[in-house]
Amino acid sequence: MFEGKIAVVTGAARGIGQAIAFNLASKGADIVLCDIKAEWLTETAEGVKKLGRKVYCFELDVTNTAAVQNVFNDIAAETGRIDILINNAGITRDGLLMRMSEEDWDAVLTVNLKGTFACTKAVSRTMMKQRSGSIVNIASVIGIMGNAGQANYAASKGGVIAFTKSIAKELASRNIRVNAVAPGFIASKMTDALSDEVKGKMLDVIPLARFGQPEDVANVVSFLAGDQSAYITGVVINISGGMVM
Repeated sequence: MFEGKIAVVTGAARGIGQAIAFNLASKGADIVLCDIKAEWLTETAEGVKKLGRKVYCFELDVTNTAAVQNVFNDIAAETGRIDILINNAGITRDGLLMRMSEEDWDAVLTVNLKGTFACTKAVSRTMMKQRSGSIVNIASVIGIMGNAGQANYAASKGGVIAFTKSIAKELASRNIRVNAVAPGFIASKMTDALSDEVKGKMLDVIPLARFGQPEDVANVVSFLAGDQSAYITGVVINISGGMVM
């Protein structure tokens, strides 16, 4: 499915990013792994190698636009092309608005939204020269529905959704597709640590009555990245077990 393709995944050290890297590799892609610390990528890199694919690791701070451009130049020089970009790097700094610091607001917007901008801009020149490419941005249902205590996160992910639609229109003429997924509650170390009472309240708002798995997200990302979705661009797919319809 992805034989001969090069896929770049940011925030690839764990969780959804790791699952996406494994999914794309299992379908034939060679994977470029990026994260804020290169040493965090060891586990993901080993998993990709076990799937028989080439793997490249880059330390990347998505908030530093000059560094992002340099890294993407290096990626293109080493691999010869970039076919897929998954903008997955993201953080949370939750808190009610009245107690939210400017630093926490800025940190979340800078990583989640500016980081998506920086990586997309950096890869666009390579993809435009190729006249092909697929970009998938990891948004969130919180960017659609909002959530108390997550004004910064909601604003950043809502921005990612609007950014996705705008860039899809800009790049479509060069056969570059830009889409997004909006995960809901996905099982993670954070959800594992929650009490049964809190988990129960969360599950009450999910019609399918279970948390999603990182692989649930990876499967949809893989679809959007590949040729099966060749006539799809500018869409946002909710992966929330029916929490948002």
